[in-house]
Amino acid sequence: MAHGEVLEFEEYVRTRQDALLRSARRLVPDPVDAQDLLQTALVRTFGRWDGIADKRLADAYLRRVMINTRTEWWRARKLEEVPTEQLPDASIDDSTEQHADRALLMDVLKVLAPKQRSVVVLRHWEQMSTEETAAALGMSAGTVKSTLHRALARLREELESRDRHESGHRVLEREETERCAA
Repeated sequence: MAHGEVLEFEEYVRTRQDALLRSARRLVPDPVDAQDLLQTALVRTFGRWDGIADKRLADAYLRRVMINTRTEWWRARKLEEVPTEQLPDASIDDSTEQHADRALLMDVLKVLAPKQRSVVVLRHWEQMSTEETAAALGMSAGTVKSTLHRALARLREELESRDRHESGHRVLEREETERCAA
């Protein structure tokens, strides 16, 4: 790669790294994994930088590399993982409602398959159109729509399940308090 190309890539990373890290953070729940994901995607992109004719499309190319890398990681995960009906409560350090909502959403996103999660992230967080999402993921617009519909339905189910579980906890706590007071 020519020296000018290297400098161009370095400048691109310098100006876009915060936005790219936010995208990576939305694709994987752990902040350290998000940094690893971005770093891996940048290394892979660097090797092909001179092949990207229109550098205005570099963000889309890099997002696609991140999604593919995350999918590779997901497929290679240890099969010792056991799916469970109930996820553990997420610990929330910040008491603001916005932070709590974001933490809950990031936790709930874990129930989605990687393909569904990618569609939700690109459509709702990255605010890409259906067509842009389809192009980024290499699928048809109809597939994006149906995948998004199923993913949002799954998220609703998970949130309702958590709400029912939380309501049941409050009733038990109230009954215990009343029993202790009597």
